[in-house]
Amino acid sequence: MSEKEVLDILGKKVGLGESAKVSFNVAKLHTQNTIDVPVIIERSKKPGPTVLITAGIHGDEVNGVEIVRQIIAKGINKPSKGTIICIPVINVFGFIHMDREFPDGRDLNRVFPGSAKGSLASQVAHKLMTEIVPHVDLILDFHTGGADRFNAAQIRISKDDIILDELAQVFGAPIIYYSKNVHKSFRSTCHKLGIPMLLFEGGKSFHIDNTVTNTGVNGTKRILSHLEMLNKKFKASAPKNSGIKINDSKWIRAKHSGMFKTSVSANTIVNKGDVLGHITDPYGSFNYFVKAPNDGCVFNVNESPIIYQGDAIFHISTKLES
Repeated sequence: MSEKEVLDILGKKVGLGESAKVSFNVAKLHTQNTIDVPVIIERSKKPGPTVLITAGIHGDEVNGVEIVRQIIAKGINKPSKGTIICIPVINVFGFIHMDREFPDGRDLNRVFPGSAKGSLASQVAHKLMTEIVPHVDLILDFHTGGADRFNAAQIRISKDDIILDELAQVFGAPIIYYSKNVHKSFRSTCHKLGIPMLLFEGGKSFHIDNTVTNTGVNGTKRILSHLEMLNKKFKASAPKNSGIKINDSKWIRAKHSGMFKTSVSANTIVNKGDVLGHITDPYGSFNYFVKAPNDGCVFNVNESPIIYQGDAIFHISTKLES
């Protein structure tokens, strides 16, 4: 890994040892007001790798935004060597409106690599892939569970990638989830370009969980320490455990509609037949127990108090890696 002495990014030239805040702008609001999406760049005087840290691809994923905010606020993004680029909120349109998608109704994470003449979401994806990603050697992308589904803190990587496997273990999240790259996602597009990405998932939409946040921040410090980029005033703590590795999984779906209460939290090892939660009605005449279909780890829990038949309520592993 190497970098040029001058980083030419988004029309700004940033030399070694310099800091910069540049704007990642694609479109104005319908009122013609501009929206500045800050890109925070910190460069050491000493050359080294370039790490891109992103969050907010979905506008409702505030826990990921909080992780990157803390990384910047604490100065973790000021490297001892190399360059760290932070984009705390990529989908600022969705973030402003508290909406997962873009104003055009598209999911940004399903339109990569995008197009300069496509939809608004597609144009943002294109600008990210053409003006920022080509400069980087590694990406840490922070996400949050959708809707009311709470994700245990986890790193998602594809199977049989030696580099990503090593980095995931260095990050030290409680769970490593081996999942296939989704077509037209940010992760899939970067994979095709040979740029490694660790995708972090944790918490649920419109909610900040301190445990999840700390996991993301501490994991980032471990990665930077591994790359010899962590500023000397910080220390990277060892992970509390080696982490659970999940290879195969399935969703448990509600067999009835009603009021729902969970009995387990995300990141819980269960045995076949264990009660995971129960579905009731408002009148006290019905009570259905949801039981584990197999031994495994429950790593996503639907925390909505009202559910409908067919809703995904628990994500459970069916195969753990040794």
